[in-house]
Amino acid sequence: MQHHETISIGTTELPDFAAFLLNASGGADKIALEKISDVKPDENSYAFVWLHLHDDPTEVVNILGRCGLDRFVIDALTAEETRPRCTVHGEGAVLNLRGVNLNPGAEPEDMISVRLWIEEKRVIGVWRRPLMAVIDLFSAIERNQGPASPGDLVARVAIRLADRAEPTISALNERIDDLEETVLEDITSISRGQLADIRRISIVLRRYMFPQRDALTTLEIEDLTWLSSRDRSRVREAAERVTRLGEELDAIRDRAQVVHDQIMDKRAETMNRQMLILSVVAAVFLPLGLLTGLLGINVGGIPGADNPWAFIIVCLVLVVLGLGQFWLIKRLGLLR
Repeated sequence: MQHHETISIGTTELPDFAAFLLNASGGADKIALEKISDVKPDENSYAFVWLHLHDDPTEVVNILGRCGLDRFVIDALTAEETRPRCTVHGEGAVLNLRGVNLNPGAEPEDMISVRLWIEEKRVIGVWRRPLMAVIDLFSAIERNQGPASPGDLVARVAIRLADRAEPTISALNERIDDLEETVLEDITSISRGQLADIRRISIVLRRYMFPQRDALTTLEIEDLTWLSSRDRSRVREAAERVTRLGEELDAIRDRAQVVHDQIMDKRAETMNRQMLILSVVAAVFLPLGLLTGLLGINVGGIPGADNPWAFIIVCLVLVVLGLGQFWLIKRLGLLR
């Protein structure tokens, strides 16, 4: 086997199959699929094996079976839907995580699952869609800066997942900042669809952040001999980052609700002001309309019917009555 074979991958693609022998100094050798069951990491100073598989139902189950995994682990790694969790099984642990979808044309909240089986000398990961955090790890191996242990690999993946999610959440913060400034200036330019989109994204991302924190915390406190104190510290750091991101998402959701309430309050205030104006107009013209209606009925005895000045007199009475009503309404403060 050649030492430190050159490893090349695309910037947004992952190979369907990748297997590495990694040593404690960050170096790695690529190994062939047919040799995976014969690999012994203890030989040639290698620390552990990392096997990365695309979830192709026709092949992955067979490969996992050849790796000696039992049915529980195989089912966990190939499940249709997963939520972040950590389950200790024997001397290993099943760890499911989620990362934001940064693939071109994808929605960030369409989060991609990371499924890992971790043992003292082996890590097996199954993926369905390319994930930037895993691509970052491949790039580190390419630079001979790979993980030195299974715990180090898990910690790196968890930290990179948080790092990759942070710009998305920062963008949400900026969007809600802009909306908060706009709502103070011009409420008519705010789209409720845009506000609803921010709330939807924050809720979807938050749905996975806190379970992910719990999964990492569970891994950190479990009594696993292959997890060193340094690895536990880095996993704890990743859990704290995920917690902070989850709290930011909570704040974004709450701020979006406040902006929504402000929009509804301003719209209600505008509607109330318009209704007040209509009520004042109706109050002014109601008695005037009543008076003209009484004078316009076609019955005998209408006063002033034979007086040529009667129309002018009625008009003056209506003007005086209207001005009096306007003064009274203003005195009552209804026009403020």
